Amino acid sequence: MKISVISVGKIKEKYLRDAVAEYVKRLSRYCRLEMIEVADEKTPDQAGEAAEEAIRAKEGERLLKYIREDMYVITLEINGKMLTSEEFAEKIETLGIQGKSSIAFVIGGSIGLGKEVLKRSDLALSFSKMTFPHQLMRVILLEQVYRAYRIINGEPYHK
Repeated sequence: MKISVISVGKIKEKYLRDAVAEYVKRLSRYCRLEMIEVADEKTPDQAGEAAEEAIRAKEGERLLKYIREDMYVITLEINGKMLTSEEFAEKIETLGIQGKSSIAFVIGGSIGLGKEVLKRSDLALSFSKMTFPHQLMRVILLEQVYRAYRIINGEPYHK
């Protein structure tokens, strides 16, 4: 299985880059993992809805360049479906059984994802009703993907 994490913006904090690197290393025994970062747009503090939509559209164009036709696309959205770790593992395993060999997880910038990216999504996934920094979300996502593979392979994991 090939997993792509396509996200807006670069990770600036070293501790988050280190955490991502650790999970990339751990996941290398389970899947081919690709981390893709696209440039983010500056969002003015008092940006109106039209300005924010234009920013999401620009960032969305950049994201869509990396989403291939054969990918199963999972967008991370605050109003998406919530799954337990076991359900998440089952979803990944089922996609593999169904012949989906490529999953793309898409993480938007600080103001979310554009309409075109949302239209391309096969599954909207939420990790919480809470808001997390989009840079930290990469670490949380990778931890859950790693946990999913541990579950799929019948290996121990912390509940």
